[in-house]
Amino acid sequence: MKLSISDKQKKEIFLAIFQLLKGATSIISMTIMENQLFVQGMDKSHVCLFDMRIMKTWFNHFEIEDNDIKNICFDSTTFHAILNIMQDDQTITISYLGDADKLNIDLTSQSQSNYDKCFSIPLTTLEADVFEIPDTEYELDFSINSKKIYEIISQMSLFGSDINIECNEEKVALKTTGDLGEMLVNIPIDDLNEYSVSENETIELSYSLTFIHKMCLSTKLSKDITFSISKDFPMRIKYSLGEEEGNRLLFYLAPKCNI
Repeated sequence: MKLSISDKQKKEIFLAIFQLLKGATSIISMTIMENQLFVQGMDKSHVCLFDMRIMKTWFNHFEIEDNDIKNICFDSTTFHAILNIMQDDQTITISYLGDADKLNIDLTSQSQSNYDKCFSIPLTTLEADVFEIPDTEYELDFSINSKKIYEIISQMSLFGSDINIECNEEKVALKTTGDLGEMLVNIPIDDLNEYSVSENETIELSYSLTFIHKMCLSTKLSKDITFSISKDFPMRIKYSLGEEEGNRLLFYLAPKCNI
């Protein structure tokens, strides 16, 4: 297997993805298919599920041989640390051969300003089920600028550990309460890029603010983040990774309780 990324923006996206994932899990389980890269897993408490798919055409180079293993597992912190070393002019190449026991990560420079760096990290095993996630009609969908929601969630995390979300046809209200006080944010509907809610429906749910904070730590994945909420399903947080259909990172978070 061999894949590479040289485009600066895509390298930043790839780094940001694994910055988020290392906050959710210590071991990454990655599946390399003929036409896409697939990562799925859960946090240790089994409250949050993440699901990432990046199509073959997103990469500068993408190939896998018939005799290459299709699933690999590795330490998320080490992998992110290597990606974080990458310079703007370097191409990242990730590879292994056959039934490998290590993953090769090469950072090669296109100029003489930086030295080439080569890494190998051990592969491990992880027993985990792959979930088939059905298409779901949510009662509420809204898309908001990633920088704005990042600032709001970061500020709210100073006051409480849970976030209460109240939405209807007129408003989106976010509220948290803790020992230091409470914070309420009313987001105007006109400030949202997309907004749809079931007619005459009011949704009031509570989620772990700690987990949402981890999911919204990055502003580099996409300009907007889409939140989908329903009383009957876990919240879905969606990052679209570029304009091509199919490239996305999803987080699913179960509600704590009804308000």
